[in-house]
Amino acid sequence: MSTYLPREVRDDLDAARMAKLRKRNRLRVLVGGEAWPVLRLWRSGFAVEAERVPALRGLVDVYDGSQHLYQCLIVASEEEGGEMRYEFKRNTAAHDSPPLDHARDPDTPIALLPR
Repeated sequence: MSTYLPREVRDDLDAARMAKLRKRNRLRVLVGGEAWPVLRLWRSGFAVEAERVPALRGLVDVYDGSQHLYQCLIVASEEEGGEMRYEFKRNTAAHDSPPLDHARDPDTPIALLPR
């Protein structure tokens, strides 16, 4: 049995794999006002399509749809199989409100009502 695949077949398989990753993923990375689709995200980094996305560097924001997930400092890792992989140097979870400097009393009123 031969394990050799013609170049055209390998290219078509890679294109089908990339199309599947693009279609099912809502993740995107925002850099300088431009958003690029993220193919895969793991604990220590993410991958984008090497041909469509320019070289990324520095501080980026990762979104899932419209939800801001992380603010990350990234560095390029490697390119393989049409993917450019980036590793996190710093990965900070995004919050919708600033952190509190003190513990809130659970019985504190939320707002004051006018008379």
